[in-house]
Amino acid sequence: MTSATRPTRISPFRPFRHRAFATVWAGSFVSNVGTWMETVAIGVYVTQATGQAAWTGTVAALTYAPTVLLGPFGGALADRFDRRRFLLAVTLFQAVLAGTLTLLAAGDRLSVGAVATIVLLAGCAFAVAMPAVQAMTPDLVGPEDLLGAMSLGAAQFNLGRVVGPALAGLVIAAGGLAWAFGLNTVSFGAVLVALALVRIPPLAPRAPGRVRVLRTIADGVVAARRDPGIRTALLLLLATTFLVSPFIGLVPAVAIKVFGRGATGTSALVTAQGVGAVCSALAAGPLAGMLGRRRVLVAALLLVGPAAVAYGLAPVFPLAVAGIAVLGFVYLAVLSGTSTVCQVRAPRELRARMASLFMLGVGGGHALGLVVQGWLGDRVGLPAVTATTGLLLFGIVLAVRLLRPDLLAAMDDPAA
Repeated sequence: MTSATRPTRISPFRPFRHRAFATVWAGSFVSNVGTWMETVAIGVYVTQATGQAAWTGTVAALTYAPTVLLGPFGGALADRFDRRRFLLAVTLFQAVLAGTLTLLAAGDRLSVGAVATIVLLAGCAFAVAMPAVQAMTPDLVGPEDLLGAMSLGAAQFNLGRVVGPALAGLVIAAGGLAWAFGLNTVSFGAVLVALALVRIPPLAPRAPGRVRVLRTIADGVVAARRDPGIRTALLLLLATTFLVSPFIGLVPAVAIKVFGRGATGTSALVTAQGVGAVCSALAAGPLAGMLGRRRVLVAALLLVGPAAVAYGLAPVFPLAVAGIAVLGFVYLAVLSGTSTVCQVRAPRELRARMASLFMLGVGGGHALGLVVQGWLGDRVGLPAVTATTGLLLFGIVLAVRLLRPDLLAAMDDPAA
């Protein structure tokens, strides 16, 4: 879709006409519900066990930190081998890790060290899997449905964020942490079934010889650097994830330390963020049809900082819930918009490597930001840190908008 030929109205559900995409979407949604149940349970356990936002942020950061090293390798491998079989193997490994966490909780043998180790290993699996997931999406739908498919992919992830935490609050209260971990273990079966049912076109055959992974990674980096749209999108993404995205991992600390709420308050904030993100994902296609994809992305970049300020300075819990819903809306618009830029501007043989660089920006910025903001939050207060970083991001994006508008224009589709 280009700015000149975009339709005025697009159904956000049109990609579901592709059966393979609908199958993978449904399986991923079930798994994400379980993953968010586990995420809430881990956040509650670490916060209550340590009483420090720094620990909460550090353990949450372990999910994303491995993308800094392993994400590019995952992208290189996914551009070389069968992506579906690659994802089957990674999903089995994730299920084993979730099962281990379940057994530890059931045997009352949880510790912060054990939880951190499992979270780190799960982060490694996430790092190598996500480039393949993103690169496989264009193979499940036609080019005309790619933006809608990206948005619906974000919608199912965040719909899991809505359902998972709400269920986690109930399950933890009724049966304890082990039940939340156990349901996540079972949920991986939905992904395995979905991947077994779909078929995707094979990648173009490559010349025989030794696979040079580092060279493959370097080729992707060079391609991203040479494309002005991809380069701009990745740099703005990195600024956003470092300065604003830590609000996600620090939700348990905000709920417990700032507002005096426990698992119920944590679930309420995470659910509200998910509601905002789902609304954003469903609105992405129609908004892009009316305004243009690049305009929607630029607007989201300008709004995400002020939204973080409003959430950080919320004086009472109900306003924090409303604030994080708005923040979830604009933050998801930034993620889906920059991800789409990377995919539509990259050739098929480079898509997984572009996706790995996208995940590098998300994971690296998010992990570093979590550690820094968690540490600062224990000293000057989480509300002040969230508001200050939101203002910093707004200043950066506004400066780019006023001084270098050509960089933002470069993020349009190649044909535009």
